[in-house]
Order: sequence, then structure tokens, then C-alpha cells
Amino acid sequence: MSITLSEQNQLTLRTAAWGAVSLMSAAGAAGSAHKAAIEGSIALTSATGLVGHILAKAPKGVKYGKTVAELADQVLPALTQSMSLLQQRDPAEAADFRRTVLVAVEASTRDEAGPAMAEMARKITAALDAATASPGTVAADSVPAVPEAGQDRPELDKVLQEMVDAGFVGVSLRVHDERGEWTGSAGTAELGGTEAVPVDGHVRIGSNTKTFTATVVLQLVAEGRIALGSPVDDYLPEFGLDRRITVRMLLQHTSGIFNFTGDFDPDGTFAPGIPATPAGKEWVDNRFTTYRPEELVRLALSKPARFEPGTDWSYANTNYVLARLLIEKVTGRPVAEEMQRLILEPLGLTGTLQPTAETDIPAPHAHAYYRYEQDGQQKTVDTTRHNPSWISSGGDMISTTRDLHTFMSALLGGKLLPAELLAEMCTPETKAGYGLGVFVQEAPGGSTVITHNGGMAGHAALMYSTPDGSKTLTAALNYVDDAALSLGAAFQQATQRLVAEVFGN
Repeated sequence: MSITLSEQNQLTLRTAAWGAVSLMSAAGAAGSAHKAAIEGSIALTSATGLVGHILAKAPKGVKYGKTVAELADQVLPALTQSMSLLQQRDPAEAADFRRTVLVAVEASTRDEAGPAMAEMARKITAALDAATASPGTVAADSVPAVPEAGQDRPELDKVLQEMVDAGFVGVSLRVHDERGEWTGSAGTAELGGTEAVPVDGHVRIGSNTKTFTATVVLQLVAEGRIALGSPVDDYLPEFGLDRRITVRMLLQHTSGIFNFTGDFDPDGTFAPGIPATPAGKEWVDNRFTTYRPEELVRLALSKPARFEPGTDWSYANTNYVLARLLIEKVTGRPVAEEMQRLILEPLGLTGTLQPTAETDIPAPHAHAYYRYEQDGQQKTVDTTRHNPSWISSGGDMISTTRDLHTFMSALLGGKLLPAELLAEMCTPETKAGYGLGVFVQEAPGGSTVITHNGGMAGHAALMYSTPDGSKTLTAALNYVDDAALSLGAAFQQATQRLVAEVFGN
């Protein structure tokens, strides 16, 4: 069977295939990016048949993204589109295209097969297989197919729909377990809209940022640049911190420092901090304000300590803003650069970023909302865009369910920390079961899960894993937030149901 492709279709194939080589080159930038590009290009120009004829020349006039994330957003969908196009015309040509791209990817990794390139090769393979894999089948090269939502995990699909029925605008879920990878979604990307939630859309992950931040601190401990038992005052003397407060206490929330987004006094009354989400309209009016991390810390230190350092536990975003400043002090670089060096680049997390005061969130994404009362009337505003400096490293990062899975699997699988530091991270204090940037909880049936969830102004993310990283559950939610946390009970009930379904015996 012979097929004829239009110039536009041929350009799509070239953009996808040559873009895949560019992605591998960018992912291997820490090694020899130029060598990776040359090796991959040679493989493309050496291909035979119809596909080889089309891919013999690089695409003209195509401007590829400058960053790995931009490249991925451009190339991965093009790979899926190309496979779908060829599959409809001639499955044999689709197979040739897939084989050609994978040969080029393999050539790109010659002598440079680091973790980032391996992860990018996996994503490219998944994009190629997305157009041909079907539920219950195994794609080429024994890559497990991704089942469609609701086809073989109806119990999970039911929980997602129940969450939407309870008031959430939309939710997407990703599960990796002994049955392979499963993704599902329910609800819509916008309030009152009809567009489905993107299965791997970007979401503000809130306090899951703390797990990333704690991991960077522990990596610097492994490098000998920070000591967990040392007074924080040794590193950040400008704040005049209680000398009894150690680095470990910051990561474990046992410092006793006031929470700058608001805290509770011993008598149960709420002591406000900056205009954060509990402040209603005041937060909405201030949501594009830029706060410096030092400003947030000084506000917290102007309030009385909650307790003597190390004697109790109290969740405080201030601890992790201090952890951010600690990272920046010992490295001399912004925390986002250290995050990129130590976690994002090695794992190929192209959908994850740590903004400082940037208000935008990459596409695709679902929309977030906030509701407040004014003059006796309820008003709802779209808060997808806002300045996250108000929460800083307490919760400012953006990611995807796929990247959160990759991160948790790698972290608990021992790829980011030495065994002794990973063990410390997962050793909880007794009051709340909090380790160093993670909660250690018991799942139904007696198994243990390592977790951290986060929500901020209409976006939320779930992150659960077995202690060895072999089974994970990650989710992204968009909803209407408010000062009363009116969806709090539904959120807790839904997460308990999901954890029971995935991790329960």
C-alpha cells in the first residue's frame, strides 16, 4: 500500500522526528548536547522507505522552543499526531516512523544515557504509543498501554465523579501500580464550561512544594554543605533566630515559629498574618502583590513563638521560606536554579517549575477560582493567574501528575538521596506523623504511604506513594476555594477513598 502525504503532513512528521532529537539533545545538555544532536540526526537521515525520504531533511521554518519544557510541549503532541496520521493511512508506515524515531533517540543517548535523557526517551516512546495503544493491549517494545478512564478501573472513575458531584470543578488522576499506568479525569477545565480537564495539565501544587524543597536541603546535606543538627542561625544570622532551632526542625515543623499566613493562638483564636487565602476579599485584592521571602520571615518573627523549639509540632509555611533562604545562602544561587540542578534536570521534569513572582501558568491547565463575600453578596473570581510570592516555598511550585509520579518514584526509589538521609526523611515525629517534608501515614489494611498534599486558591495536588516508590497516586484538582474551606470535608473524604482503593489491602 502506498500513500501520498501533503506538504503540511510531511512538515508535521519532520517537526515531530527532528524535534525528538532536539529534545534528547536538550535533556543531555549537561553532557555533550552537540554530540547527541549529531548522532540522532545521522540516524534520521539514514532511514529508508517513505518515512526515510520525508525525514531526510530537517523541517524548514520551524522554530523550536528554547527550553526543554517548551520543546516537550511542542514535540510530544506532534509525535502523537504523526503516529495517528500514519496509522490511519498505513499501519506499516506508522510502524516505520515509530522505529525510525526510536532509533534516532537511541543514537542520541550513545555514551550519554543519563537519568534526564532516559526519562525523555520514555516520554517520547509514550507519545509515539499513545495513538496506537488500546486498553488491555501491550504496545510495541512491551511498553504497557495506558487504559482509558473507567474501562478497567471503574472504582477509581466512580470516586472522581463523586468528587465533581461534591463540588469540585474538575479532577485528573494518575495511578502507577502492579496493573500498570492508569489515568482518568472527571469534570471540566473551567467553571460552567464543557472542555474536559487535561489529563496531564499543569497545576499549582501548593504544599507539595515542601517535599521538593526538603529534598534539595537534604541533597545539600549529602554534599556536606548543610548539617541537619546545626542551628539555622549559623547560616542565616541576619534574622536573630533562637539558637535552639535546627535545620531539622525547619523541615519537620518543630521550630515553633509563627506561620506567616496565619496561626492559631493557644486559646483557639486565629491570629492573622499576611493577606492569605483565609482573608477573603483582602487576599483577592492583593493577589498580584510581590512579597520578598525575607519580608515574610520578619513578619512571622514579629509574632510570639508557638512553643519552645523541638517540644511540639505546628505546621508553618515560615519554616520552608527559611529553608529556601538557607538553600540560597549556602549555594549563592536562587532556589529555582538549585531545584533545576538537583531534581528537575536529572529527572527530566519538563512540566515542573518554581516561579518567584511570575503570575502565569503554562498550558494546558484547568482554571482555579476563589469565592468571597462583599456587601452580603458572594463573588467568584478566576485566580488561575496570581503572584505566588505570597506563599513562597511554602507552596509556589507548578507541576503535572506525570512529573509528580516521576519525582516520588525516584525519591523513594533512592535515586535522589543516600539511603541514610532518605530514612531520616521518612522517619516521622509522633504528633502528626511528619518526617522531613513528607507525611508518613497508615493506609487501610495496615500498609504505609508516604505523602504530601497541597492546595492553594483553587488548585490542589495529591501525591501518595509506597515507601519504595513502586506504587504511586498523583492527582490534580481545580475548584472554587473560599475562606471557609467549604470543600475541605469533601477533599478529605475523597482522598481517603482513593488511598483505600489504590493502597488498601
